[in-house]
Amino acid sequence: MRYNTKVVAYAIVVFLVLVYGVAGTYFIGNGGGFNQNVATPLNALYFTVITLSTVGYGDFYPVSPIAKIFVISLIIIGLGTFISAITTFSGEFMNRRIERISGRISSFERRALNKHMVLIGDGPTNLYIANKLSETGERFIIIVKSTESLERLKKYGYLTFQADLSSDGDMREMNLDKAKAVVIDVADNSTSLYALVSVKELAGNAEIIVVAPNKDAEHHLKIVAGNRAVVVNPSTIAGSFINDRLFKG
Repeated sequence: MRYNTKVVAYAIVVFLVLVYGVAGTYFIGNGGGFNQNVATPLNALYFTVITLSTVGYGDFYPVSPIAKIFVISLIIIGLGTFISAITTFSGEFMNRRIERISGRISSFERRALNKHMVLIGDGPTNLYIANKLSETGERFIIIVKSTESLERLKKYGYLTFQADLSSDGDMREMNLDKAKAVVIDVADNSTSLYALVSVKELAGNAEIIVVAPNKDAEHHLKIVAGNRAVVVNPSTIAGSFINDRLFKG
């Protein structure tokens, strides 16, 4: 389970505030600072929590000047922090619940798809294709490796999933056998090769197109692709077009 920095910071601050409240209440309470003796650390914790939560049952209350000053300092130091921490913890819990529910819905949507496009990677070619498919209403999913890419593409409303592109196990969960076409557009050469190997095994009869990030990758990808996939190199295509445009005839 991952915890964000804000939650961890609040947890530490709340702990320190509780330590301050319990220690102060216990020592001052045993010195006659409260209306009755605070005999145990549990009673000190009890008083600290009901003070910070603003419940204030009234069974313990300060009577000496030093005890009153201590309780005022506890309220000033701890009340805002305590309430903010509770809000943060509950908000984080709800966010995680929403993420889990959204993840389950997205997984259900993925399994329900059939004869759709699968775009592996968030290279410029796949982003262009995703935009066009979105405009035409065609069904598609995008599979990416990093959390940053996942969050960014979800903001566009694309049905996006995170997976290790070189893992047969992860890729098997993407139901590639139901796709009508798979386009691999990954900037890293080795990841492109591993993804192609997995897709060849898992994609059934789907058409496979691989975008080569450079000339060297194009050569190696064509060897792995054989007759099963088409390898395209955008830079080669652009160069050929420009050459024909400028120098034909």
